Amino acid sequence: MKIGTLITLGATLALLSGQAFAGAGHGAANGIGEPGKAEDVDRVIEVEMDEMSYDPETIEVKEGETIKFVVKNVGKLVHEFNLGTEEMWDDHKDEMRTMFQKGMMTMKRLRHDKMMEHGMMHDDPNSVLLEPGDTAEVIWSFTETAEMGFACNVPGHREGGMVGKIAMDHH
Repeated sequence: MKIGTLITLGATLALLSGQAFAGAGHGAANGIGEPGKAEDVDRVIEVEMDEMSYDPETIEVKEGETIKFVVKNVGKLVHEFNLGTEEMWDDHKDEMRTMFQKGMMTMKRLRHDKMMEHGMMHDDPNSVLLEPGDTAEVIWSFTETAEMGFACNVPGHREGGMVGKIAMDHH
């Protein structure tokens, strides 16, 4: 599925349902910054996801900087790039498990029709969930200095070491 289709699908669902899926552990309320705007991007960082790893594993950002992450899944399984904290990822774990149990995703495929059925589109601004070969963007403003990183919350992946670090430069 193309990026434009994913964005349109997510926007359509948000309009139809009156709300986007915003589960526990997502977004600015957690003190990790806020969704950024394309016109405010200071830098573009390409991130590749493979089986249980990210490249790069550590990303340095400055407080106040807006980064566009261009995230590509070069692996053979579904992977997630989720900016957050350990606590946020722990909260998100049950949602991801539910997505598997209800058939919304498999290890290799996302079932957008089933996601819509259950109102769980996984379209939060701090996260992308990608099938093998897909690319998407996350634009994020690092407005606060927080102990944070990025992780894949597909069941078993974070536990398998699929975690990266955001190194905050406080100057």
